[in-house]
Amino acid sequence: MKAAQIHKYKQHHLELNQVAIPAVGDDDVLVKVAAASINPIDLKTRDGRLTMLLKYKMPLTLGSDFSGTVTQVGQNVKAFSVGDQVYGRVQKNRIGTFAEYIAVDQGDVALKTSNLNFEQAASVPLTGLTSYQALVDIMHVKPGDKLLIQAGSGGIGTIAIQIAKSLGAFVATTTSRKNIEMVRKLGADQVIDYHQENFEDVLFNYDFVFDTLGGKALENVFKIIKPGGKVVSLSGIPNGRFAAEYGLPLWKRLAFSLATLNISKLERETKAQYVFLFMKPSGAELNLITKMIEDGAVMPMIDRVVPFSEIQSALDYSETGRAHGKIIVTMD
Repeated sequence: MKAAQIHKYKQHHLELNQVAIPAVGDDDVLVKVAAASINPIDLKTRDGRLTMLLKYKMPLTLGSDFSGTVTQVGQNVKAFSVGDQVYGRVQKNRIGTFAEYIAVDQGDVALKTSNLNFEQAASVPLTGLTSYQALVDIMHVKPGDKLLIQAGSGGIGTIAIQIAKSLGAFVATTTSRKNIEMVRKLGADQVIDYHQENFEDVLFNYDFVFDTLGGKALENVFKIIKPGGKVVSLSGIPNGRFAAEYGLPLWKRLAFSLATLNISKLERETKAQYVFLFMKPSGAELNLITKMIEDGAVMPMIDRVVPFSEIQSALDYSETGRAHGKIIVTMD
């Protein structure tokens, strides 16, 4: 099969190689991939920015989420059959959806809803699960809660706004002027044009912040969070608590604790909690998101669709940070 690979970290250009179709374990389904999406974690993995958390053998096929058709099932698989149309997010130690086939644990897969095509379905797993786990599992958002979602027009933001509104939250978001109407249509109650004003100057006393930017933007959210609130970040640095929960060795726990001393200080000063989110694949939670899609509460947003032969251009475009919604690669 064809697969898009790197042979070393910081290899900018992917190579399209012929590799063996992956073996199918007893609990696996083999999926003929129809579409996959580009995500920031693909770029971070390619550039070696996750090696403190994850290390891979080379050559490495990139890609984390997918949609496609089941072509083979392991002997323990009961919930799926050959011919089922499915989608999912693979485990972090089994990435490789930028390929014609992927073997994935049955627990990380859900049946594709009929009201999404393969391209739309491929845009959902990573962003949908990340948003769901931030808003439901960690924040426990309830009606009336005030929530800031950074970068509302991005792949995560477009899904997170819709899920947050389905939970009854008051949602503020940041975006550029040209995307204001789009995020309002998604449900944002207050939109801040980050070219014109700083969110920390206009928002206050927020229950939650969903940070997708990191850096100074992450530090500034502590100016608007109320005591007892939570800041959940995808782009900040993991802290010592996360390192301990993730089972990292002591030296890495200490390293992350030192790297986040400033964030820990802001936590103490504001009496808020900082949580670094490293999303976990879950077919069960993806089924819940599927129900939201079927009910019309959530609809994926796609920026562009490119053929597999042009996957490099898709990665290059993702790196610009200008995508509005998801970038999809089709295998046909």
